[in-house]
Amino acid sequence: MGTGTVVNFIRRLGPSAQGGEVRAAPRRTLRLGIDIPLLLVTITLVIFGVLMVYSASWDFSYEVTGSHTAVFKRQLMFLAVGIVMAFFLTWFNYHHWQKLSIIALITTIIMLIAVLLISDERHGAVRTLSAGSGQPSELAKLVIIIYLAVWLYAKRDQLSDISFGLVPLATILGVVSGLIFLQPDLSALITIIILGGLMFFLAGGDIRQLLILVVIGLVVGWAVVQFNPTGDRRMTSYVAGLKDPLKADYQVQRSLEAFANGGLLGVGIGNSKVKLTGLPVPHTDSVFAVVGEETGLLGAAFLVILYGFILWRGLLIAKRAPDGLGSVLAAGLCVWLVMEAYINMAVMVGLLPFAGNALPFISVGGSNLMVSLAAIGILLNISRLSAKNKELEERSFSEVVDLRRRDRRRSVSRPQRPKKAIQ
Repeated sequence: MGTGTVVNFIRRLGPSAQGGEVRAAPRRTLRLGIDIPLLLVTITLVIFGVLMVYSASWDFSYEVTGSHTAVFKRQLMFLAVGIVMAFFLTWFNYHHWQKLSIIALITTIIMLIAVLLISDERHGAVRTLSAGSGQPSELAKLVIIIYLAVWLYAKRDQLSDISFGLVPLATILGVVSGLIFLQPDLSALITIIILGGLMFFLAGGDIRQLLILVVIGLVVGWAVVQFNPTGDRRMTSYVAGLKDPLKADYQVQRSLEAFANGGLLGVGIGNSKVKLTGLPVPHTDSVFAVVGEETGLLGAAFLVILYGFILWRGLLIAKRAPDGLGSVLAAGLCVWLVMEAYINMAVMVGLLPFAGNALPFISVGGSNLMVSLAAIGILLNISRLSAKNKELEERSFSEVVDLRRRDRRRSVSRPQRPKKAIQ
């Protein structure tokens, strides 16, 4: 092998073969970027919800279907679909909703109209599309948050103008809320109105317009209570229950009995007695009462803390979002989920009038479970894009710094002063 060949070979090997400084190749670590604490608390709620669904539904399931596990298996099916939806939305860039939000809203309105046309009445209301399945009012809560986030972000510079702010907002909420009121689904109606005002506030809407919206909401609420038999009955029983718990709504009375039986530590999963002796709908609206009896005050408090954790992580994701759309969307989604949970729990202990809100991730109900998991998927997507943007910024900064290092020039020797002649 000639000398020239050896030299060329060494040059190809680089500095390491020539005795120079060896630079380790940068390692690329796998970063999902999603909010891990939010994911873990959601998994905890889902697992706990599965246990409570089986515990609270086996008796009802046997009476209705002849199988102790029919309701439980149905919930597992919806859970599987919801997990797939959450996974898809985690990787679905939330900016795409800017093009899809109007389609989602129109589709939801069509479904709400279809509910009224099909008229599948159950428990004095028409809320489902077929045989008790498919509840568009639950989907409407998620869609209204997405649509309002997109719309408010697009109009953020014009919200101070009432013709671009309050009037269109009231029209959107009026159409959706009106269709839900005709079912009637009072809890969904109130939730959507509250969400509308909240989203307007989060987007930086004019405070005077917000106050007008609050007044309109109070007037609508008063009208619902006064002229709707269901609303009037619920408010009357609520006021009576505040004065004397024994005069509260029957469902609230049995719920308080369940908490009294559970005490501090509970009677154990599956050992609730109130669910077998007349507690209305223990697997849906009243599931928190079963939680209180079987896991005690500690278990109920733990559940309250978990939902508070979702609120904290959601608001943190909103704060770190790459843009205003992500901030408003994340804040609206996390507040909605936690508001639904706290309303349900407050109703079960007599702190609020009966509303009929489901307990997210816990109550039996395919529509509610799927939209709740979809909301978590969108939150994880916003957190993932936030982490991705931060990583790109850090990489760009490190490349600039590295470029400056490599651009160093060799120092030029300074001219030496002439030595003095030796005398």
